[in-house]
Amino acid sequence: MSTPYPIPVTPTKTRVGWIGIGVMGSAMASRLLSAGYSLAVYARNPSKSLSLQSQGACIADSPLELACSSDVVFTMLGHPRDVRSIVLEKNGVLSGLNPNCVTIDMTSSHPALAREIFAAAREKNCWTVDAPVSGGDIGARDGKLAILAGGDRGVVEWLSPLFEILGKTTYLGPAGSGQSCKIGNQILVGANLIGLSEGLVFAERAGLDKRQFLDAVRGGAAGSMVMELFGERAIERDFRPGGFAEYMVKDLGMGVDVVEEGDDDRVDMVRIDGSGRKRWDVIKGFGGMVKLHVD
Repeated sequence: MSTPYPIPVTPTKTRVGWIGIGVMGSAMASRLLSAGYSLAVYARNPSKSLSLQSQGACIADSPLELACSSDVVFTMLGHPRDVRSIVLEKNGVLSGLNPNCVTIDMTSSHPALAREIFAAAREKNCWTVDAPVSGGDIGARDGKLAILAGGDRGVVEWLSPLFEILGKTTYLGPAGSGQSCKIGNQILVGANLIGLSEGLVFAERAGLDKRQFLDAVRGGAAGSMVMELFGERAIERDFRPGGFAEYMVKDLGMGVDVVEEGDDDRVDMVRIDGSGRKRWDVIKGFGGMVKLHVD
């Protein structure tokens, strides 16, 4: 059986494909399997798929093969270049996707690429949704991700039985809107992480009890989800990695690119001086070396 759009999505009939089984992708795919969906997986490193295979997932030899046998294909990759390769290039997802089937990119990627993929899919009478997520590995495991969706509203609503297993979906607008929202999200998260770290350091050096400090401020304007997720971990010096710092650097860099490359003339920024790009290049240069260790 198959359920291309707009035939309703159901665990017994809808065929799901998944590409990208890192820390978050594997947890998300596992939730779909647990909900009863038939899942095919493609991994460039087949050994990474063994856990999902033990839960009942089938293994595809290529993105093309996976797409040919799927009604809905999820991608959860590291970088926009990976998305372009897996989705758009020869033997990619769009080469095999059947009419009215849907590919969902949950990678934190570039808004312009999301619009390019949407246009290419419509030429084939297929659909795409850009749906990056926020919530980290814990949200992925617990099904509490914030899903930021861009694309056709009807298609996003059609996908709700799948999205509800993974988290809460907000529809932002046409193709690329989900990715633009994720960039804005990362700006906020980065600023909150810096603020939380500096606030705790100040409190400690001022002689305050750090837990009492957090309890005092979390109910006011300083309170945030970042504080709830990472405040206690910071106090306990629990610095187990939940993701690669290079991905945050990548996400913030895309925000700079959107503005400086004129990708979206609706976005502009205040320029204090001409050194913004130079400063960002220095930060980006350290991205591959940072391992989320805080001392």
